[in-house]
Amino acid sequence: METDMPLPLDHQKGRRRCRDRGDFKPLEEFCASSKRPGGRGSYRKPCFNARSKASYARRVKEQYDPEVKPAREVPDGHRSYADCGTVKPVADFPRNRSDSTGYATYCKPGHNTRTREAKQRLHGGNREYHLRRRYGVGEKEFQELLAEQGGVCAICGSPDPEHLDHDHRTGWVRGILCFNCNGGLGRFKDSPESPARAITYLRGTTWQRVLIHPGVFQMCSPTRGRPPSQRS
Repeated sequence: METDMPLPLDHQKGRRRCRDRGDFKPLEEFCASSKRPGGRGSYRKPCFNARSKASYARRVKEQYDPEVKPAREVPDGHRSYADCGTVKPVADFPRNRSDSTGYATYCKPGHNTRTREAKQRLHGGNREYHLRRRYGVGEKEFQELLAEQGGVCAICGSPDPEHLDHDHRTGWVRGILCFNCNGGLGRFKDSPESPARAITYLRGTTWQRVLIHPGVFQMCSPTRGRPPSQRS
């Protein structure tokens, strides 16, 4: 007949002796283990982590024989900068949701430097990277399209436009525009009706100078309203 065996002394009352430290601690401080009584292992979590790191360093050294550097002590609210090994406040690091700490490995100046170097190495510069990433074309295609336009803005004809215009719905490149024309299309949200109404407005309601007497002009609107009080 089966009987309930009493638990050892170090397993009673929800406490256990840590094999490394030798003191009794609550079971919640021990690592989970389905093979041990109470569902907890023999080592507290900090002790277990320290043992795991030491075991990993020993196995790496035995296999590759590199110089395994011990973990660096970093105070709360700080992070070690990988390039120079200095410890800086976390406010000096950009955010990174993929990292367990929520911050990037490199500080903001180092991150910017590495980003510029990567863009230069992979794309030949920031402009080529920007064109490729956002529009799917490069500087070569940009210059070819500009030559087809005669080197001027596709809307107003001003020389040396620098902004690549594209359809926000399809992503297709439409042409090269100057700053004002590109911004204007953005304000109209790519709607053909809005510029058409703007043209009608300018042609039909703009105040105009009308000669009412030799040498006397009056400002008036041809369709609505009354002229302002100022005259010239």
